[in-house]
Amino acid sequence: MKQKFKVSYLKTTFIHGLVVTVLLLGLMLMIALSACKPYTVVTFAEATAIAKGGELDPKAFVETYWDKVVSTISDEGVDLTTILAAIEIDAANMATKVNLQQVADEYGLTTVGEAHAFMTKGQGKIMSMNTEKRQGTMEVKIENYDGPIKVNLWIGPKLPSDETSLRDSVGFITFGIFKEQTEYGKVNRELNKRVTSEILGDLYEQNLVGKTISFEGTFLIRTFNMPGDAIEVTEIVVTPVQLEIGE
Repeated sequence: MKQKFKVSYLKTTFIHGLVVTVLLLGLMLMIALSACKPYTVVTFAEATAIAKGGELDPKAFVETYWDKVVSTISDEGVDLTTILAAIEIDAANMATKVNLQQVADEYGLTTVGEAHAFMTKGQGKIMSMNTEKRQGTMEVKIENYDGPIKVNLWIGPKLPSDETSLRDSVGFITFGIFKEQTEYGKVNRELNKRVTSEILGDLYEQNLVGKTISFEGTFLIRTFNMPGDAIEVTEIVVTPVQLEIGE
């Protein structure tokens, strides 16, 4: 009887110890995972490509996330008059870096490259169109804004290679989800191609001066490598993802 009791006791003790060990390991794993934030969610195809050492397909990436890009800007974009009114411009068209940071904290975000990125929406009247260059723009007089900052919109047929506001403003297309800078840049180019093909089309060929316009889009104010405590802010250029031309 004593031998059976001893064996039973040892089995019970071993099981209890095993359960405690499993629970401790589970707790340690949860703590370790919680320290790995932020999480990156990828599709099965992307995960397979990464596992195989393949490159991310930028066209497929943009196809997957385009609707989310547009809806995020539509849902979270701040009225442009609100953003512009918060930028304090002096007589020399200078805004302090402190002020610009405050505006970005309130209405946008600041990238690792020290650019202030904004999602916005607005309406106004088209005052002029500049189509002398392939990176054409239109100047828009924004409704209820009489400040000194000129507002332009890209109209194509091309966007500048360094135009990254669409990628940088939405907040979920970050460098950390890509293996290298090259992929990050390729996704930006595909986003811009999507804008020129689906949003702008032949807009640059039309005479739209005097017409009303409503839009949703993004823009940047860059501060990187700019000396001093203030920078010149004479104009912004919006990359539109939605446009409506009126009469």
